[in-house]
Amino acid sequence: MNFECRGEVVNYATGGVAIDRELPLVVLLHGAGMDRTVWSQQTRYLAHHGFAVMAVDFPGHGNSDGMLLSSVKEMADWVSEFIAEVGMGPARLIGHSMGSLVSLEVAAHHPESVERLVLLGTAPAMPVHPDLLGAAERNEILAPQLMTSWAHGARAHIAGNPTPGLWMRSGCQALLERAKDNVIFNDLTACNAYEAGDVAAMITCTTTVVVGSEDKMTPPRATAHLVAGLSDVDLKHLDGVGHMMMIEVPDRIREILLSALR
Repeated sequence: MNFECRGEVVNYATGGVAIDRELPLVVLLHGAGMDRTVWSQQTRYLAHHGFAVMAVDFPGHGNSDGMLLSSVKEMADWVSEFIAEVGMGPARLIGHSMGSLVSLEVAAHHPESVERLVLLGTAPAMPVHPDLLGAAERNEILAPQLMTSWAHGARAHIAGNPTPGLWMRSGCQALLERAKDNVIFNDLTACNAYEAGDVAAMITCTTTVVVGSEDKMTPPRATAHLVAGLSDVDLKHLDGVGHMMMIEVPDRIREILLSALR
């Protein structure tokens, strides 16, 4: 479905359910180089459990129009404007990876936009390996390959897709490969440049943080630094799970989201 923000089309998924403006708004934000489809195992579930769901494509991603936003702060400003334009805020905001950094910034600098926060695969800083950044700048297939390999836990490298007959890693790589030129590089550069600083101390809403024990991109020790700065936080630890947790263990993530959002 489409909505207009800043005069440009924003594409979003609702889980196949028409938006009911009387229900609490849930906005889901994807990670670097990805789009709304990473939430396909969660949107429909939440939409059938009492929420108005909008899993959005950032500008220049998926089917959304507009120029790429070059920093986490710019993305956060855009999300705040989007929520205001929808007119159903404050929202329950869910962010994965880059989307979690954006969610942090929204909650810290636009508190009127956020009622609750759920962060998956997050850390106060997300440095990017130079080899990955270089491959992304050259729009080489190596970038999706590296991201796919590093983003999944050991079990996901072998099997376990919730949809029988599909391979989890290849699905993620195909998603990244269909990103337009410079999208992955733009997003990774934004993540690489971001430092949370005292952002955690500025967040007053209830926050749930979900960490995977096999997450190589935002490892548990890095997540712990962020959690330590939050005043009202519930930490959920998933054993044997990597960075792409909402795809690796969709049923467990659905349970966590439903509990955190109510």
